[in-house]
Amino acid sequence: MSLIPHNLQAIAATIVAAAQESGRPAASVQLLAVSKTFGADAVLEAVAAGQRAFGENYLQEGVDKIRAVQEAGATALEWHFIGPIQSNKTRPIAEHFDWVHTVEREKIAQRLSEQRPAGLAPLQICLQVNISGEASKSGVTPQELSALAHKVAALPNLTLRGLMAIPEPVEDYAQQRAAFAALRALYQQLRAEGLALDTLSMGMSADLRAAIVEGATIVRVGSAIFGSRNYHKA
Repeated sequence: MSLIPHNLQAIAATIVAAAQESGRPAASVQLLAVSKTFGADAVLEAVAAGQRAFGENYLQEGVDKIRAVQEAGATALEWHFIGPIQSNKTRPIAEHFDWVHTVEREKIAQRLSEQRPAGLAPLQICLQVNISGEASKSGVTPQELSALAHKVAALPNLTLRGLMAIPEPVEDYAQQRAAFAALRALYQQLRAEGLALDTLSMGMSADLRAAIVEGATIVRVGSAIFGSRNYHKA
């Protein structure tokens, strides 16, 4: 028997508890099920349990999975691209996904804008911020964020929704909260500058509670839903 429905219920309970702790309605937090390395069958099990939003890191795997899930009859789902973006990969992202969380350069945003098919709704965009200043981590620096945000917000066929970050992993709860609070402060600064943002994509399995307490509106959870990953299959 699959554990996916049980796992989804457990994560929903964690979200409810963290939202209550911060005085927020649980409905203000969306669970993004990160289905990378898992097949369409796992996605369909999650869909049957009520999950509607899925995140993919690997482009070709994600596109193939979207098609397979649609062919199986599961429509009205929301697909989020949450992996690194190379310039030569923007067209299939623009054609197949509803959201992109990992925009960090104006060039990538311009290509997504130009390549979004006319018949589709605007692509929903989050800017990835390197909130912990790690040399190995993707993302725009906090200092360069405002200029990039205003440029992206002006592009056609895109809707700038908010910010995303993957802070340096730490076990200390106070340190987890501090990183998310820093991203929230940047988000509030951009709103004060007139940008109509409503999304903070932050928090994964290990730091879910801290992220929600600090204002996350999308949390990205994978292995806690689907189980351990076999990256050799990816």
